[in-house]
Amino acid sequence: MIPKEELLYSDRAPKAVGAYPHARKVGNLLFLSGVGPRKLGSKDIPGVELDDQGNIVSYDIEVQCRAVFDNIRYIVEDCGSSWENIVDVTVFLTNMKDDFKIYNKLYAEYFKDNQPCRTTCEINCLPTPIGIELKVIATID
Repeated sequence: MIPKEELLYSDRAPKAVGAYPHARKVGNLLFLSGVGPRKLGSKDIPGVELDDQGNIVSYDIEVQCRAVFDNIRYIVEDCGSSWENIVDVTVFLTNMKDDFKIYNKLYAEYFKDNQPCRTTCEINCLPTPIGIELKVIATID
């Protein structure tokens, strides 16, 4: 059984779309579940236009990246860590060819002082109609 104090949530980040916490503390490590660009209290996805059937008509990867980075910051801070304590980032992009250059530029902006290890993977889709999701590990002082 997982002790409840190890399952952590943020009041500023959007609720999970499944049965999982925002993060889990193990020793002095904080493991975040996959984080997308949704905003708290809304099912709308920043930078995404959907048709009546829920298919993506258009999206702005820059808007999504900034929203994901904001959500990551909320979670790490609300769970007792900080942006500077992020040590590992796994990035999932649904369109590497079109989106990597913009994502990489923004990543360099947000992580200019803290340079965690990073892996970037292209996948064909995510559970919701988003173009980016991050999986993060941070330390807790």
